[in-house]
Amino acid sequence: MVARVIPVDPFDLVVFGATGDLARRKILPALWQRFAEGQMPPESRIIGAARTEQSAADFRQMVSEAFDEFMGDKAPDPKARAAFLDRLDYVAVEATGDEGWADLAAKLRPGVVRAFYFSVGPSLFGPLAAGLGKYGMVTPETRIVVEKPFGNDLETARALNQTLAAHFTETQIYRIDHYLGKETVQNLMAVRFGNILFEPLWNARFVDHVQITVAETVGVGGRGPYYDKSGAMRDMVQNHLMQLLCLIAMEPPHKFEPDAVRDEKLKVIHALDPVEPQHVVRGQYGGAAATPSYRDEVENPASTTESYVALKVGISNWRWKGTPFYLRTGKRLRSRASEIAVIFRDPPHSIFGEDAPWKANMLVIRLQPDEGMTLKVMIKEPGPGGMRLKDVALDMSFAEALGDDMHIPDAYERLIMDVIRGNQTLFMRGDEVEAAWAWTDPIIAGWQKFADRPFAYDPGSSGPDEALKLIHLDQRSWREIR
Repeated sequence: MVARVIPVDPFDLVVFGATGDLARRKILPALWQRFAEGQMPPESRIIGAARTEQSAADFRQMVSEAFDEFMGDKAPDPKARAAFLDRLDYVAVEATGDEGWADLAAKLRPGVVRAFYFSVGPSLFGPLAAGLGKYGMVTPETRIVVEKPFGNDLETARALNQTLAAHFTETQIYRIDHYLGKETVQNLMAVRFGNILFEPLWNARFVDHVQITVAETVGVGGRGPYYDKSGAMRDMVQNHLMQLLCLIAMEPPHKFEPDAVRDEKLKVIHALDPVEPQHVVRGQYGGAAATPSYRDEVENPASTTESYVALKVGISNWRWKGTPFYLRTGKRLRSRASEIAVIFRDPPHSIFGEDAPWKANMLVIRLQPDEGMTLKVMIKEPGPGGMRLKDVALDMSFAEALGDDMHIPDAYERLIMDVIRGNQTLFMRGDEVEAAWAWTDPIIAGWQKFADRPFAYDPGSSGPDEALKLIHLDQRSWREIR
């Protein structure tokens, strides 16, 4: 199957921090894929910008080496690679000074979309925004892309929004969360709002509970200094898991357009109940024979930062009151998996007798790896001997359904092209970010007030035992992480 590709308008894309890990690992390979698929007009250009003093040829060589390092056997062949690299340029820019800004401004063309990707730390967002304004690079067709973290709490998020708003309108600011660019996440909206099958059941009357899991097998690695100041709550729950919860719980927007979708997500955040202390579990992985502990990796023997968190969350609105949402995320767990599981209620009466083996219907949306969806239903077990029930999975893997030869765009591919198109549907709005922090901050403040320490868990496990108790007290159980 061949995906339909709609070319975007010509653009100049400037990637600040172009020599950094994110640019080399994700952004530039994503741009190559869009070029290879024919979505990038011939006259479009990509300009790298960083402090490093180097020529455009040096930058192209660096990008070529990044393709080999991070794309492996999917790296472009020499002819295609040369065609892509030909549209790359480079300028050395000092974000907090004046060096290079005039040179960058001289390279930009009038009359095309201008996008500036801030692939840098949040402390440079303000200086970069100010520099673009000072050197006359802001036009009505200018967009900026900013990476998380969008602040460290409500106060810093507000300050960051105010800094960006001093130079750009909200319609020009694209706060990127790569989880929203995943094909399965968008298919969640298609399943909900494009089919009559689920929407009548999508409420507290029929849904017993929802589980959202983002599990990683890796530790903090080289992110130790950042992660030890952040933790799983700030790094994952406040943004990634919050966005998944909103998409599951939101009301149908009147149209599939940016502000309509984001208005409904904001309503969900405002409806979230405060989380009681007994409904939160923090964990921190220890060490093993061949695996360093969290404290070893962050080089802080007294660290009380969580590498795992599980929460029971309630939503006080007409649709979801009484249906709990269980969220969990952590590092050094048994398996790498991101999924949403919607567990439906049991039928009010079983005609097959009270002793009939029964398992609840369940819709599982797999975000990674093996993107797809599974619907679990009860059927009769084949063969004679009476009515024996058995649960089976109606399984759809995107790779199988769409064909192994079809390229499913990476999240960054989709989101960067949405920036060029001016489509903010899959990006967070400023008030949405602030509302998420307003809900998250009291949880973190409670930990700090009572000097709460995370529970230890073994690397390669499913997390601390206390997380099992969190859900077992409600006579429910976590789905096994495979």
